[in-house]
Amino acid sequence: MTSATKLDWDDTVLPFQLDGADIRGRVARLDGVLDAVLKQHNYPPAVEALVAEMALLTALIGQTIKLRWKLSLQIQTKGPVRMIATDFYAPEKEGEPARIRAYASFDADRITDEDPMKQVGEGYFAILMDQGKGTTPYQGITPLVTTSLAAAAEAYFAQSEQLPTRFSLRFGRSTEAGGAEHWRAGGIMLQHMPKASPFSQFAGSEEGGSGEGGLLSANDLVSDDDEENWNRVNIHLDTVEELELIGPSVPPTNLLLRLFHEETPRIFDPLPVAFGCTCSEDRVRQSLSIYSAKDIEKMTTPENTVTADCQFCGAHYVLDPKTVGFEAEANDAD
Repeated sequence: MTSATKLDWDDTVLPFQLDGADIRGRVARLDGVLDAVLKQHNYPPAVEALVAEMALLTALIGQTIKLRWKLSLQIQTKGPVRMIATDFYAPEKEGEPARIRAYASFDADRITDEDPMKQVGEGYFAILMDQGKGTTPYQGITPLVTTSLAAAAEAYFAQSEQLPTRFSLRFGRSTEAGGAEHWRAGGIMLQHMPKASPFSQFAGSEEGGSGEGGLLSANDLVSDDDEENWNRVNIHLDTVEELELIGPSVPPTNLLLRLFHEETPRIFDPLPVAFGCTCSEDRVRQSLSIYSAKDIEKMTTPENTVTADCQFCGAHYVLDPKTVGFEAEANDAD
């Protein structure tokens, strides 16, 4: 998408609350961000679609947490797509965008042109949160629901967080006048307001349920008035159309009024999002600091360099082997 056609609500996440139903949510639109994420790699179409869906989920979920540093989503599977990893970095300063990055690891000779979810096998879905220095990172894991990545995220929140959650996502390539193609994605997240502990405290559960693979589902967690409210709002969400989520004509605020006007929607300030990677030469040196001089020698190329590539953004680093490893650091300290 060119800057001339960029919309005010592109690459944003809009928080909202339905006061009449005790439900909160997010509306996200990713355009330039998604293009930036996907152009870093030459993924097959099925893998592109999975990375696009995962990035959209990451934008929606990342904005629900009082995050000081990083939220990560990850799936690992036994299918052709072995892993998808995404990161959501909180804005460093007020008014700055959150940053998203993503990548996939896959067996190219096993990828087919079938449904993208057929490239995903048995595995797990995980959410990891790191609030930075002085805190203990958290990781929550559930078995991977293979109907969609959105369904996997819904099952995670029901099983691990006891929070009824629903996603409606659309994503794909869009062709503009002149034939230029770019990625667009849009989605809505609904989540019942937590009654005991906020999502950021990650209260887990080991109970079974009635969802796929015996996992809990959102409907297992609501009853009485909550169940009526949840079902009613989800019926409204079921009427959303693809062009309302990714098309250029319907702003998120108008969409919320169309879907949920009876629920007294209340919106908050939108959060801008951008593609961003945190890799650097210093981080590469830090990751190599655990290796001895003998280990570094094994990593040294015939050109007498140590090289490293960032899986997220493709940055290529070339280092002098004498300057990396814990022995080099010790010598520098002397």
